[in-house]
Amino acid sequence: MKVGFIGLGKMGRPMAQNILKKGFSLTVHNRSRGVVEYLAKMGAKAATSPAEVAKTCDIVLTSLPNTQAVEEVYLGQDGLIPAARPGQVFADLSTIGPSTARKLYETAKTGEASFLDAPVSGGVAGAEAAILTIMVGGDGEALKKVYPVFEALGKNIHHVGPTGAGCVIKLVNQLLVAINMAGVAEAMVLGAKAGADPRVMLEVLNTSFGQSRMLSRAGPLILNREFEPKTTINLIIKDLGLIQDLGAELSLRLLMGTIAKQVFAEARAAGFGENDMAALVRPLEQLSRVEVRG
Repeated sequence: MKVGFIGLGKMGRPMAQNILKKGFSLTVHNRSRGVVEYLAKMGAKAATSPAEVAKTCDIVLTSLPNTQAVEEVYLGQDGLIPAARPGQVFADLSTIGPSTARKLYETAKTGEASFLDAPVSGGVAGAEAAILTIMVGGDGEALKKVYPVFEALGKNIHHVGPTGAGCVIKLVNQLLVAINMAGVAEAMVLGAKAGADPRVMLEVLNTSFGQSRMLSRAGPLILNREFEPKTTINLIIKDLGLIQDLGAELSLRLLMGTIAKQVFAEARAAGFGENDMAALVRPLEQLSRVEVRG
């Protein structure tokens, strides 16, 4: 089985490395060539376009920053789908809207190829450790072909429904992430401003009803002032835009999501857009004149 991987950023590079470690024949492409050369030294084959990857691989995975990049890679002049072959499977691991996934599925089908929307959750640490959660929408037979490759990336692989279903569940996940992270930042600043010891507070909260995955993740980063980019504020803002678009399509009020987007936008305006989302606490610290530090 020949596997292709396009998009070798913070998430894509460790995922591609894990595919190589499992012994798959891997061809890679990325707009920035340094990481392609790095993976070539590990045994990957380098391609110069998405079309070249499609022409040489049975399965192609993509991990890209936004909808525009996904559509360019799949539908562009040197894209994957124009070069598709019957029986080929494409799987997009990016966070996109379900309408985009359905469009790519229908377009791939004209070339007798399959498309799966397969967004992932777990962040960079999950990608590096190969313990991602993968939410797959699309045809079950296509998933069977890709499943051994997905096993190199994650421990929780879920077939969640037809095309677009993976995207929907990922956006629900991101809505919860954003709302929860905004709450974590506000709560930690409130406690510190009121005189609570931040370390004691975090220890107690992690055994209480207020505990959450985002608190467990962001709390130590805030206390240790570790805001280096993993999952950035800008990335969450992009996802919240997709969430609002979906809500508008469904005529659904997303009040908490709208407020969360405002909080994230304020952090970006304060210069923290490329910091990890734990840096959401910093504008609140500046307003309250307190620092949440261990």
